[in-house]
Amino acid sequence: MKRILPLAFALALSAPALAQTVDDQGAKKLTDDLAHYFGRQGFDIGLLKITVDGDAYKLGFDFKPLVALLAKQESFKFDVTPYDMRVKPRQDGQWDVSADTSLNGSLDFKGPEGPQHMGFSVSNNKFAGIYDPSLAAFVSATGSMDAMTMKTREPKQEADVSAGAGTATITSTKSASGGIDFTLAEKILNFAEVVKINDPERGLNFPVTLNAPELSVNANGKGVRTKPLMDLLAFAVANEDEAKLKANQAELKSRLLAALPVWERIDGTYAFKDFAMESPVGKWGAKQLNMASGMDGVSQSGKINYGIKASGLTIPRQLLPAWTAPLVPTDIDLNFGGANIDLDTMAKKAIEAFDLNKNPPLSEEFGKALVADFKAKNPKVVIGHSTVKSGDIEVAMEGEMTFPGGEKPDATVTVDVAGYDKIVDALKEGAKSDEQMAQAFPFALAVKGFGRTLPDGRLEWVINTKADGSVAVNGAMLKGPDEVQDDNSGQDDSSSDDGANGTDDSDGGNNGGAGAKLQP
Repeated sequence: MKRILPLAFALALSAPALAQTVDDQGAKKLTDDLAHYFGRQGFDIGLLKITVDGDAYKLGFDFKPLVALLAKQESFKFDVTPYDMRVKPRQDGQWDVSADTSLNGSLDFKGPEGPQHMGFSVSNNKFAGIYDPSLAAFVSATGSMDAMTMKTREPKQEADVSAGAGTATITSTKSASGGIDFTLAEKILNFAEVVKINDPERGLNFPVTLNAPELSVNANGKGVRTKPLMDLLAFAVANEDEAKLKANQAELKSRLLAALPVWERIDGTYAFKDFAMESPVGKWGAKQLNMASGMDGVSQSGKINYGIKASGLTIPRQLLPAWTAPLVPTDIDLNFGGANIDLDTMAKKAIEAFDLNKNPPLSEEFGKALVADFKAKNPKVVIGHSTVKSGDIEVAMEGEMTFPGGEKPDATVTVDVAGYDKIVDALKEGAKSDEQMAQAFPFALAVKGFGRTLPDGRLEWVINTKADGSVAVNGAMLKGPDEVQDDNSGQDDSSSDDGANGTDDSDGGNNGGAGAKLQP
């Protein structure tokens, strides 16, 4: 479904305005409307045919002509069962769209490592929605299936994916800032995937099984520019010829600019209930496993976020020595991403500068200057508030990192720990039988000495690293600036250390006092 959903969503947002009269003339107009966006070749070969079906139109998809064309290429075979969609005009100018079919298909081709095969089936697949031409989107839609299977075969790996009943809904509204706002929700039962790897060259031969009784997908977006994107698609169809595209590149630039920022924000989450992974080394699992991502559109100060959250974790104990039991995580919440990302300036400069009559359309020098300009805006690597828990132990972290000099980072990271003594006790136990832990144990005691005790008893470390190479923890300088910096300033290491201790780093030490509470 991770592969299928983006395609389904793209189709949902890409349908053009439809004809309004249900007769043969209306069928011809609808054909012309769709050809405007997707080209005429599909109609000419019979891949898609539109006919009158009572008070609606039937869109019949028959893949045999496409299969016949691809059959001429011996290394590529493709087949999908025919299916129909029904579209009916409404009094309010919108359209009812529906489909009720079961799908089966396969794809075979030769890849770099040998023959590849993919087969899929979806039983009792139903769809019903209301499409609004003025928004170029479905204002509402629902879908369902009874079951789904997909098989892939490669020389060194094969996978079998299956799922039970599934449902999906999507709604769209006009966005106040242009484009549409949408929400999507999907739920699939009894998800399972079996992957078998057989790679003699690497000495790998084992199966991995993934399963979850429930998989849900939720997404929402703001300001998705559906109409300009459709206009851009129509332009591409009308200018397939290279010479014509070059002649009309001024219009291409105008349409590209009109599509910006593409969207304002899109966020999505995959959530697995009672997730389990079985492998030759044991069973991994989580009562709840969520994987989230989000991204701003093309803006001058964009953000991108990723998150992994798991509760009720289980890890094969045979992989770990007994003394690690108190340290094995049971819950994690990891968040990271980027901020202050200026894609707007890059996109607009690139659109303005490219010339399709040149090869390459953008010079190497321009590309280097564009990257340098992007770095000059000082984008950030962000660690959002993240935690790892195990019993009474909790480690929290957050911070941010920039690269003001281009290579060396300037970072501030706050770490606080509850139950640090229990970590020390576990390491002490491990030191009895593990030489590496015996060496790490004194280090753990030293680290505790740098920590600051918070009112709730947690230990906190505020770590500041500068692009000049200096490192400070809770305001105490551990390492002064690199010698290159000293040469520029004419000072020796000791004077640099004293200066750093009395300025920014001591201020950085005052950022703590309430746990990992940075707000990048």
